[in-house]
Amino acid sequence: MKRIALFVDVQNIYYTCREAYGRQFNYRKLWQHLGYEGDIVLAVAYAIHKGDDGQLKFQDALKHIGFEVKLKPFIQRSDGSAKGDWDVGITIDIMEAAGEVDSVILLSGDGDFDLLLQKIHQKYGVETQVYGVPTLTAKSLRDSASQFHPIDAALLL
Repeated sequence: MKRIALFVDVQNIYYTCREAYGRQFNYRKLWQHLGYEGDIVLAVAYAIHKGDDGQLKFQDALKHIGFEVKLKPFIQRSDGSAKGDWDVGITIDIMEAAGEVDSVILLSGDGDFDLLLQKIHQKYGVETQVYGVPTLTAKSLRDSASQFHPIDAALLL
């Protein structure tokens, strides 16, 4: 049975699905689909904590599906911009998991992860898969993955 580690850049998936389709991603459907591919031994969703009710319900739903939810505080800068970036945390967790699994699956369109996927594939021979909105996923990320899965209507609510 293939051992799968699943990592979700929640903000990226939320905003790209909303921008491209005006809809939300269906995490339960993905979980069911991946269950046919192998055993999900690790699943982490990285989110920003704003503390509103809708967000808390969403985080509870992710936990119910089987995700560990890691939260970072939402920081509003004085210039009005916001900070809440999980790139380093996701990278560390993927590097730690890559030697223990057969497949690393990343949900993100962020091209900053391209070198990470190349590195773990070279170092551990692990399969790397990316799920992202095709028009909003960096070409470098798509190219660095063993497989790219376009997020389309089948994976949306």
